[in-house]
Amino acid sequence: MKQEEILAIVAAQRTFFDSGATLPVENRIQGLKKLREAILRREEEICDALRQDLGKSAFESYMCEVGLTCSEITYMLGHVKRFAKERRVATPLAQFAARSYVKPVPYGVNLIMSPWNYPFMLTMDPLVDALAAGNTAVLKPSAYSPHTSRLIETIITECFDPSYVAVVTGGRAENQCLLQAPFDHIFFTGSQAVGREVMRQAAERLTPVTLELGGKSPCIVTPSAKLPLAARRIVFGKFLNCGQTCVAPDYLLCHRSVKESLLRAITQEIRRQFGDEPLQNADYGKIINQKHFDRLTALLSSGQVVWGGKGDRASLRIEPTVLDGVTWEDPVMGEEIFGPVLPVLTYDTLEEAAALINARPHPLALYLFTEDKREVRYLTERCQFGGGCINDTIIHLATSNMGFGGVGASGMGAYHGKAGFETFSHRKSIVDKKTWLDLPMRYQPYSSANFRMVRRFLK
Repeated sequence: MKQEEILAIVAAQRTFFDSGATLPVENRIQGLKKLREAILRREEEICDALRQDLGKSAFESYMCEVGLTCSEITYMLGHVKRFAKERRVATPLAQFAARSYVKPVPYGVNLIMSPWNYPFMLTMDPLVDALAAGNTAVLKPSAYSPHTSRLIETIITECFDPSYVAVVTGGRAENQCLLQAPFDHIFFTGSQAVGREVMRQAAERLTPVTLELGGKSPCIVTPSAKLPLAARRIVFGKFLNCGQTCVAPDYLLCHRSVKESLLRAITQEIRRQFGDEPLQNADYGKIINQKHFDRLTALLSSGQVVWGGKGDRASLRIEPTVLDGVTWEDPVMGEEIFGPVLPVLTYDTLEEAAALINARPHPLALYLFTEDKREVRYLTERCQFGGGCINDTIIHLATSNMGFGGVGASGMGAYHGKAGFETFSHRKSIVDKKTWLDLPMRYQPYSSANFRMVRRFLK
């Protein structure tokens, strides 16, 4: 798509937004219902597209993509009327007589750029929040997941006029054209490198951005942890979607005293969940493309392989792999892995673990397995991270009752539920001053009596 076509879409959406058509809450609800109906009607097609792009099973596609999207729509349908209401706040006595309130209003025309690893959910979830807040949106799904991107375009075309919601497909050229268009807000999910470029381009127009990035999310296991259960939940979170999850445990940081027992439990869990030959497991997915397959294969030179390590370049599949003897200087620790490779490192004291984590860019997630509440309190207070779980992995993002987002290098802003509504809204602070009374103390000429009264009010 050429720059002129993209600018025409943005102009049409601005005209539609300026008409006020997105402001009535009932219109927003109707749009969300129409979207949900289309998703449910095409559930089988969505799962098939995800299988072609990422090798996902129908179970995983529904659990992690279709189901989460429908859950977000259902939540918004139940809460959008309340979220959209203006909220009265207290008025200072010095401003008597007046009514003060906060009025949420949509930003306007939004750009939503989504990645390939959860291509349906990470496109539709922010769209749901944007529509609930009363916006229009241009969607830019990833070129790396073409089957899902095409189906998203089909669904959106069925549900909405392009002046309300439009889809732009393509690659880097389209991305650059979109970033140069006059949007009111940009929502980006993807890598830190591209996130920097999005922020740089947005700064040219002072466009507000929400960045959902990634990072090396640690998984800490203390001596008090229930190791068999910890291993089961770590294996689930790490190897879901072949490790291609922004909040997957990137590396294991376990106490030295439990490392051997934990490694045995993890290898047992891999066999239990994926079988002795994971590459033959029809429900185990694949790496997105050969470029990422080769990158991940190169990381296997770090440390020693405890389990796994085999790959099939023809099918783009790599076994769930555990690496021991890894150091912080190894290549596998120099970048976000984003694949089915789990390096294992150790610590001796909780203070050392916290220092190791804080010495690096803030991760998107942190996971802690422990039965000691003091350890929970210490690490959740001392370490900077976007969000996480105690005694589990991944699941903190699967709720509309908490915002999901990063901090520092792992992102800015949050979404899901109320946090998502607020991300796509500007909250206007308004004072409605009454005309039946006018206190004269603020006007010139100033007097000592009025000064004393001002000091009495403002202290």
